[in-house]
Amino acid sequence: MISFETAQRRSETLKALGHPVRLRIVSLLNEDEMCVGDIAQHLEVGSAIVSQQLKILRLSGLVKSDRRNGHSYYSLAIDELSTLLTCLQNCDHH
Repeated sequence: MISFETAQRRSETLKALGHPVRLRIVSLLNEDEMCVGDIAQHLEVGSAIVSQQLKILRLSGLVKSDRRNGHSYYSLAIDELSTLLTCLQNCDHH
């Protein structure tokens, strides 16, 4: 059984992933690093929405950014998120 403190940290991670746009962003970043404009185009949402959701993911420690050529490129900060995404895809009960 996990400790209360560990459960709290895992709960915060799941909360950060608990929004459909954030989950889709993480899924995209699992494939490759991207800038805000590319993510917005793939998801067909505004850049402001993507930026807002990336901020939450960054503050949660799930994504990181690297500034190059005037653009911030985002990628997953935790390699194990790939495993979690695979698990979530396999948990579809429909």
